[in-house]
Amino acid sequence: MDLRELINDPNNTIVDVRGTFEFDYASAEGTINIPLDEVPARVEEFRQMSGMVLLCCASGNRSGYAEAYLRNQGVENVLNVGSWMEVKYLKSNVA
Repeated sequence: MDLRELINDPNNTIVDVRGTFEFDYASAEGTINIPLDEVPARVEEFRQMSGMVLLCCASGNRSGYAEAYLRNQGVENVLNVGSWMEVKYLKSNVA
């Protein structure tokens, strides 16, 4: 399954780990916001999310940290997909 398919699969959850202000300013449709600094306190919430948990942020750095942290906590169904703008583009240009 390629990135476009993962992002557009309704069974997956897309989480933007940018700060609340950044997310409120602009975000990709269908994403939820859990800022990076809240990830440690919300690990159980990530465990309960459906499908693959696709993580994004501004550049992919923060979502990479979130992926590494969550995997270290035993959450296996997480994947860093990079920039929220790429997510937005792939959601709006479904092949």
